[in-house]
Amino acid sequence: MKKQSGEYATNVAQLSKLFSLYPNRRGPRVSKPAAHTTSNALPTWKSAIQQVWKPALRSPAVMAALALALQILTCGGASDWNVAPTSAASKLTLPSSQRPEWLRREGIVMAGSWEPLLFRVRRDGAANYTATAEQRAAYAREHSPEMVATLKSLGVNFVMMHCYKGGGLVAERESMNDAVKFAKLCHDAGLHVGVYADSGTLMWELFFNEMPQARDWVVNDADGNPLTYGKAAYRYYWNRNHPDGQVFFRQIMRFAVKDIRTDLIHLDNYITGPGYDANSVARFRQYLRTTFQANQLKANGITNLNAMTPPDRNGTNLLARAWANFSCQSLADAYQAMGRYARTLRRDILMECNPAGVGATLRWAVDHGRLLRGGEAFWDEGAQPGFVKGKLQTRIRTYKAARSLNNSAFVYVTNPLEAAEAMAFNLDCLGAICWFEYDKIVAKPGVKKPMSPALGPFVNFFHDRRDLLRDARVVADVGVFRSFSSMQFGPLPLATLTSTVEDRLITNRCAFQLVFDSQSDELSRWPVLVLPGCVALSDAQVKRIRRYVTSGGRLCVIGPVATHDEWMLPRMKPALDDLPSKHVIRVAEDGDWLDAIRRACGDQLSLSITLNPTDDSQRSGDPLEGLCAELTGQPGRRLVHLVNYRSDGPVQNLAVRVALPKGRTVTSVTLASPEHTADITLPFEQQSGNVIFTVPAVGVYEIAIVRFARSKT
Repeated sequence: MKKQSGEYATNVAQLSKLFSLYPNRRGPRVSKPAAHTTSNALPTWKSAIQQVWKPALRSPAVMAALALALQILTCGGASDWNVAPTSAASKLTLPSSQRPEWLRREGIVMAGSWEPLLFRVRRDGAANYTATAEQRAAYAREHSPEMVATLKSLGVNFVMMHCYKGGGLVAERESMNDAVKFAKLCHDAGLHVGVYADSGTLMWELFFNEMPQARDWVVNDADGNPLTYGKAAYRYYWNRNHPDGQVFFRQIMRFAVKDIRTDLIHLDNYITGPGYDANSVARFRQYLRTTFQANQLKANGITNLNAMTPPDRNGTNLLARAWANFSCQSLADAYQAMGRYARTLRRDILMECNPAGVGATLRWAVDHGRLLRGGEAFWDEGAQPGFVKGKLQTRIRTYKAARSLNNSAFVYVTNPLEAAEAMAFNLDCLGAICWFEYDKIVAKPGVKKPMSPALGPFVNFFHDRRDLLRDARVVADVGVFRSFSSMQFGPLPLATLTSTVEDRLITNRCAFQLVFDSQSDELSRWPVLVLPGCVALSDAQVKRIRRYVTSGGRLCVIGPVATHDEWMLPRMKPALDDLPSKHVIRVAEDGDWLDAIRRACGDQLSLSITLNPTDDSQRSGDPLEGLCAELTGQPGRRLVHLVNYRSDGPVQNLAVRVALPKGRTVTSVTLASPEHTADITLPFEQQSGNVIFTVPAVGVYEIAIVRFARSKT
């Protein structure tokens, strides 16, 4: 046998160490020969490595990746499979004072191109992952100083780029190095950077060659088959709670923070929870052991946990409800695990995931209230807002969830309405205004439509008038409680009551926020708590609501409340029926909710918008239909954000009433908008603690700025 060079032998030893440190749990592995073997020939396992990796082992890039892989495998030992999810996720979301200063000062105007080259090639049909010369040339232009300058000229101050997609460290090493270089170009130009660090999937055709043991990380369906990313059969979802997978991805976090020097870490596809793989099943069994008593399990037909398998997600018994809760908690725990590790690398690193937006109903395995406590932002890639066929469609529910949990929502902003909605309702983020893959600037991923020039004035307004958005807090008369158990396990008419009430408040331009289970210890933030269809509340939640009422809070109860515990098991009697009536307004699920909420607020609402009696609008139906509003506050002023979702002309002659803080006198009311260059001064009248004025017209977006000072009397 030809004698190998010292460098080559070292590389073989390194790769051998990689495989020996990380054996395959389930599948067979090639073992070392027995200790008494005396042959001078290379052991079979090393010989196999040489045959497969011999050309690659001479490559500096490959060896750099192997060195990184070795760091990963020594970046913390794998934890016990049987660790159950925590009962309640702790809060990792950074308070505003601990976030990077630039975020408060500038906010985020994003451009994106976060797919590595080899993934694009496979996505577009090349099974061999080999890019053409044309693709490589366009990819190089995309990562050039000229592209950075172009993005900056469009008003972009934040670039979301690629880091790791799931193909393996050797396969993706080139693109990971490209990310380091491109991030430096962006930072040198004054742009901030976020990186796509985990797709939630493994590109198994490549990754299993490098890490065959990763087959154990895959989420399986009920039939034992890998769960694929839709029709992209080359992508398998990985179990984000698998300890070995978490160890691997910690070093991706380290690379992103230390090498790329990213400002934000993006973790995609937080939509797939545990499955029927060995790890998921073992963890679920342990969860049942720690959550329920043996007699409870026995009463529900579970006598042998070691033989139990997860139920169908459509089930309605205790086991199915436990599986739903376990799945949500597992995703929240996985997100927090990545965030906790990232914060050991840099205390102010921003964390962001993609669980999709907040909808009228709950998505399987996703409880935004738990999940978003682990970071500062999340994605909503849902339908565009608008007024379509007489129906209002908005992202307001997503934005309200984000602000309530001190998160920003990331969305695609392709037109003035989307930009207006983001400025009115979002926190510190306009959104992603363009996509620049292969040096082609388009509106968003998957389309050929160019970025709209109509966005320009709105982008400029976001930058030039940051003073109207910076440090603004939402002024809310009520908080609407989103009980996970009630919405997930309750009867359909009550499970959907929460979102129906939210929709009514949105369309009537009421000042409100969303409240999640994870915020049960923060109820004092809202003067009135609305409980719509909240039939399933835990003893702990009941206790906190009682404490809230005792401390002066008021309730508006819509429909039955606290008739069951958090597992939808009936109580002997409703747990909140004995609260004093002077603190509680009750209304049937088919009653007049708005009137009940108004009475709970003492008939003193912070914002009222009606049509001026002199209006002669030509709109059919309700002239205010399609107009939404948000009320925010800053020291010395209130801001009324008005967004017109209709495209058939402006809303005209709006009579606006805003409640003032006690002891304040209004000094001026002005209108600011991307649609006119100078602010417009409005006449106003102050009476009985309110200011009243008329907004002449709202094209797409207006902000009414009410300035006040302390009264002299």
